[in-house]
Amino acid sequence: MIKKTFRVPDMHCPNCALKIEAIEDLLPGVKQVSASYRKGQVLVEFDESQVDDAAIIAALRGAGYTAEAV
Repeated sequence: MIKKTFRVPDMHCPNCALKIEAIEDLLPGVKQVSASYRKGQVLVEFDESQVDDAAIIAALRGAGYTAEAV
């Protein structure tokens, strides 16, 4: 398992953070998602053998947000 931070500049409120944290249920291999709208960052703990940065970024885009790995 690794932890990686993603920048999500268009996350503006607690509801955005909850929506983003819901990607945990969509991606196999994701153990935990912790979003901070104040920092504009998402910390994702995941199994790199099951999911990669591109899949996480795609899931964030699917939720309506732009994202990039930090």
